[in-house]
Amino acid sequence: MPEQRRTDIDDVAMIREIVANQFRSLAWTRDQDPDWEGFARGFAPEARLFPAARPVRPQTVDQFVDRMKGLRAEGRLASFQEFPLGCVVRAFGNVAVAFAACEMLENGSTVTRDLSAIVLVRDAGHWRIVAQAWDVETESNRIPADLAASATC
Repeated sequence: MPEQRRTDIDDVAMIREIVANQFRSLAWTRDQDPDWEGFARGFAPEARLFPAARPVRPQTVDQFVDRMKGLRAEGRLASFQEFPLGCVVRAFGNVAVAFAACEMLENGSTVTRDLSAIVLVRDAGHWRIVAQAWDVETESNRIPADLAASATC
């Protein structure tokens, strides 16, 4: 296998940081606010998010944030935390894909796990998320062990 180029290693590190920032930013408690701006900063202006719910209904980052703000304001999601389980990144030139598995704790008691597929592009030297889709783990649809135990973001 050829030796990985230094720029490839740097790109993967930058992408991992973008993904890690998504997990850090999208967390709150009753007393601690999420970093909505920090979360949105990782995305390209016209990025689309594809939640697990079906039928598929793409959302803009603003629509997603507004939905999460609403759930918090209504008290349906009083606290929310994400814990990275694993992250696999592949970059080629100006395109990259990251698969990120995480465990979520909702309202201090409900634990779920999901897997996000994140597509990124590099523009003007910066990586930005252009699309993110995710699905929730179920008994019949488990997160692959190699993704849940890979290097964390």
